[in-house]
Amino acid sequence: MEVYLVGGAVRDELLGRPVVERDWMVVGSTPAAMEALGYRQVGRDFPVFLHPQSGEEYALARTERKTGPGHTGFVCHAGPEVTLEEDLRRRDLTVNAMAREPGGALVDPFGGLEDLRACVLRHVSAAFVEDPLRVFRVARFAAQLPGFIVAEETSALMARMAREDRLAELSPERVWQELQKALSQRQPERFFEVLQQASAMTPWLTELQGLQLPFASRLEGAEVRFGALGWQLQPAAVEALCLRLKAPKRFAHLAEHVAVHGRTLASWRQRRPAEVLAAVNAIGALSNHRDPQPALTVVEACSGRDLQDLRAMIDPLRQITAARFQAQGIAGRALGAAIQQAREDLLAASQS
Repeated sequence: MEVYLVGGAVRDELLGRPVVERDWMVVGSTPAAMEALGYRQVGRDFPVFLHPQSGEEYALARTERKTGPGHTGFVCHAGPEVTLEEDLRRRDLTVNAMAREPGGALVDPFGGLEDLRACVLRHVSAAFVEDPLRVFRVARFAAQLPGFIVAEETSALMARMAREDRLAELSPERVWQELQKALSQRQPERFFEVLQQASAMTPWLTELQGLQLPFASRLEGAEVRFGALGWQLQPAAVEALCLRLKAPKRFAHLAEHVAVHGRTLASWRQRRPAEVLAAVNAIGALSNHRDPQPALTVVEACSGRDLQDLRAMIDPLRQITAARFQAQGIAGRALGAAIQQAREDLLAASQS
């Protein structure tokens, strides 16, 4: 039984980046032998085990055979006869297909170190086309690794997969997962650039085709960066995108609010008080249970305007409550109208 450090941990170590997670590959063992050593199996589709002390994942070396469409259409074979090189060959990119021997020596059968030094993302083998999720993974790695470019032959394979409608085989959950990860990276705009270069925006990201998406210098975090998409899209387009990707509600609501109300918030001093009030209410500014700051942060970044004066209006608007008017005997519909008017008057006075 031999144990190797593999994948992203080796890549990041060579790049001098922090190693967040270590994955280990075991060659020459069986599930029974692993369990006898105290490892606990957690993988369903192929044998993955948790180390009894560290809790890190140890996977038996395996090969894959394509049997159906999509990201999950594979049969995996893990056995003591599967070699280290056979396992590395099934991986997506050469920079992810390196391993460290127990003594520290680098195992690099596919030229990953050379590509790492040249800042190139290159597929390992022709089997790349068997998994359509790899199109999005390559784009995500471009966002994650500043300065890296996609090899021409790899981009050509991605374009071929897009032309053959292979991307439609994926589930929205897996596409969303890659998009969300990309939006958290150092250069998220590279994710979209790589997909556009490969004509791979359809069918999942059709509404974003051709848009300029300069996130990194102005916003931090996946949620607000996704919300910024709403600044450049019509509300119907945002709704269609979010439904297709099954975006989490907080992401979808933020992007939709920016699409519908963003420009009103950005130019609030020139807008009708009733319109401004509707916008601040929509983003949760008048609620004790919702945070309006993400929407305001996105609008500031996209419009280039300072909304500190509008932020300062939130507490005074919240302080105009029903209790003030109930003490005057106002009730029913008149109560709601009185609150609305008082808040509009406060906004109007602030606009002058």
